[in-house]
Amino acid sequence: MKWINSLISCFMILFSIIDILGNAPIIMGFKSKGNIIDTNKVIITSLIIFISFLFLGQPMLKIIGVDVHSFSVAGSIVLFLIGLEMILGVDFHKVSENSQTSIVPIAFPLIAGPGSLTTLISLRTTYDLTIIILSLLLNMIVVYFVIDKCDFIAEKIGNNGLDVLKKIFGIVLLAFAVKIFGANAGKLV
Repeated sequence: MKWINSLISCFMILFSIIDILGNAPIIMGFKSKGNIIDTNKVIITSLIIFISFLFLGQPMLKIIGVDVHSFSVAGSIVLFLIGLEMILGVDFHKVSENSQTSIVPIAFPLIAGPGSLTTLISLRTTYDLTIIILSLLLNMIVVYFVIDKCDFIAEKIGNNGLDVLKKIFGIVLLAFAVKIFGANAGKLV
């Protein structure tokens, strides 16, 4: 029973930090602009980033002279810009119509972003590696279905509903970016 409780707890931590439900309006917005999102590519790329960072993240950052806090601050700036795009309706990251947006910005930094990557390092101090990997896999199943059903959701809520959701979740994304920035900026040396 303790193993199941640990799995549920780890799953919920990753689910809240990956925040696929909060990212759904962003993904719908990209799709509504005619961008192509390959769900399988998003899932595979996100999993590769997650697993790589789980095992090699801290040592890789240390080798290139970047600490986890600097990485988190840089990622928070990217998330902040994406949030501004959603709220203001401007494009900082220019993508041509019908371009491939599966890897950047969907797989990274929206799904496998600085918050979730930093969280993975923290989870290693609390949970068994098997539980973390299983939690990641379960989260990727949820991510797959949300991305796969974005068109259906967008069709049901319409363009006005999509715009409202984009603005609301843009503010949430800005707040999340500020939170990551604030939690890590003071720790920079």
